[in-house]
Formats: sequence, structure tokens, C-alpha cells
Amino acid sequence: MMRTLRIATWFGAVAILAWSCGGPPARTASEVVAVRAAALPEDPGDGMWRQAPAFPAELLLQDMVEPRLLKPTTTFVNVRAVTDGEQIAFRLAWTDDTRDDMPGAGRFADACAIQLPRTIAADVPAPQMGEAGRGVEITFWRATWQGAVDGRPDEIKAIYPGATVDHYPFEAASLETGSKEQAEMSARYAPARALGNLMEGPRDRPVEDLLAEGPGTLTRSPDQRSTGRGRRSDDGWEVVIRRPLPAGLGADGRGQVAFAVWQGASGEVGARKMRTGWVPIAIEAGS
Repeated sequence: MMRTLRIATWFGAVAILAWSCGGPPARTASEVVAVRAAALPEDPGDGMWRQAPAFPAELLLQDMVEPRLLKPTTTFVNVRAVTDGEQIAFRLAWTDDTRDDMPGAGRFADACAIQLPRTIAADVPAPQMGEAGRGVEITFWRATWQGAVDGRPDEIKAIYPGATVDHYPFEAASLETGSKEQAEMSARYAPARALGNLMEGPRDRPVEDLLAEGPGTLTRSPDQRSTGRGRRSDDGWEVVIRRPLPAGLGADGRGQVAFAVWQGASGEVGARKMRTGWVPIAIEAGS
């Protein structure tokens, strides 16, 4: 009797947490279940998400590779999923007391990610970003990118409102727009862009498709197929990430998925994150 009471209390607590981090939990599940829909919701606040069961994915410390995270922060992420048979959309919601969506020196951004094996099979690669010859596909959302997509200018005055600028090369009136001299100046003061690093921008979407075959092997995917949208909730973030169904995870299929969350205010970046192991995912049977 006492054990039954404890279990009921635990599920009640999960229901309360799911409510606070993703809307009323009309249904809960023991795995991620992607329900069928004719059209996929893109807005985290779309009422269609309530048709999908909520899965509270417990987050773990990333204490396996350097730089490690040894102090727990985010405890769980509330996950829902919807598919139209070709694409799949995940809604991730978690509690975060601070809004960290501004770039700048010494600043770290709130972020989240989903991870799927490149090949759906019963024997999955290591959940810590895969392993050699057994890669994973990752879609990464970052709050700073969302701010830029939502209209924040990529300018010093927008990032540091109190700053006074005597001279800023990108705004130098003495250089003709499109001239060779301006291109050279832009490359000098934006070395990442000059070297082909597109991670910072300019951006037209707040997500990035990545590939990995183990820790330290992360690269940008040549195919940028995912889209996303995040918004600040009353107590944290709600983020939708939409991508094609991976090969092998088709109609009525089963597989594995993993999630990660970064809290910028806690200095989390790169490998310093809260993450899950592999979580079962099932595609709801079609009608």
C-alpha cells in the first residue's frame, strides 16, 4: 500500500511539472510517442501539441568527457512529438529562471538539442554523440539565434544599448558599399565569417543541423533541413524543432532519441550541459 502511494505521488508530481513546463498534460507516456497529424505545428503554443502525450525526460550530468558539468541544473525536459509521416516535430519545454539570449563576451546562451542515430537499428551508438563509424544527427537550437531571427539587429548598439561607438568598420561611411576595400575591412573584423564559419550568422533560422561520431567530432551538416522556433514561457523556454524523419523511422516505426539542455546563466556551453541517454520513441500507427 505504501509503495502504491509513493508511485501515485510521483506520477502526480510529474503531472504538475509537465503542466508548468508545457501546458496541461492531457496524456503522459513512458516513451516519446509521435502522434499523427496532417500538418505539423510550428508554434510552441499551438493547441495541437496537447494531442501528443507528454514525456518528462530526466536530464543527467554530462560528466563523461571534458569539459564536464558536475553541478546539476535543469532536472528534466518535457517532450511532445508530432509527425505527418515525412517530417517530425518535437516540442521541448523546460524551466529556466533567467533569459539568456544575448550574444557577447562572457555571455552564454540558453539552448537545447535533439539527437537521433543516423541509422535506425536495434543496436544504437553511444548516446554521448555517437561513436566512430556509427554517427548521430543533431539539431541544435540557441536562444541568441532566435533573438536574431526575431529581429534583433546584429549591431553593437542592439547588444550593448549603453555603448558609445567612435568608429565601427561595418558602418564606416568612407567605404563604398560593395567595394573591394569594404570587403577587405569586413573580413579583417569578422575573421570567423572570412574563414567560412557560419555558426554565428547572419542567420535566417534559429537551428543548426550537425553531425558527430563521438565527442570532439561535431561538424556542421552539409544539408540544413531543420527548422525551429522558440519562445520564452512564464518559467522557462518552449522550443519546437522540426526535421525530416530519419531513414528507418517510418510508419509505425520505433527508435531512439536523446535530448540536451544548456542554461546560459550557469555557464553551460559545448560539452557542459544536462543531457539524457537514449529515450525510446514510437511513431503512432497511421489510420
